[in-house]
Amino acid sequence: MARSVRFVVVFIATVLAMAGCATLHPDFESPTVSVSAIRPLASESIMPRFEIDLHIINPNRSPLKLQGIAYSLSLEKYKILTGVANDLPIIDGYGEGDVTLTAATNLMSSIRFFADLVNTHKDAIAYVLEAKLDLGGLQPALRIHEEGEIDLTEATR
Repeated sequence: MARSVRFVVVFIATVLAMAGCATLHPDFESPTVSVSAIRPLASESIMPRFEIDLHIINPNRSPLKLQGIAYSLSLEKYKILTGVANDLPIIDGYGEGDVTLTAATNLMSSIRFFADLVNTHKDAIAYVLEAKLDLGGLQPALRIHEEGEIDLTEATR
């Protein structure tokens, strides 16, 4: 009996401690992540690879100590680029920084996307950037979702 009571007390204390840690940063704001460049890399395989430059703005007083990033870039609902990274800089509080990632192309999605692009006339291409930023420790991962359009009429002027 005493063992089960002790277990319940330890369990409740652990839950309360975790809830307390979650409220240590109640004013924490999600950082802004945007794509600043995409460059093709030389590749010896059939799957093209790209470098993606992300610009990260930290609107918080504490630095962002990123443990890892998992990300994907979709064009017209086709997941084209995916990748992960774990060698990341610290973004100072109220600061900003750039991160260069290497991404692999999903060959089948890319073929479907280009076939769709050739078969339909579009003035813009919709994109979605999804990223999961791992802050490590007990902090939950930050999920970033950015949507927009690439105006093709501006590129042809």
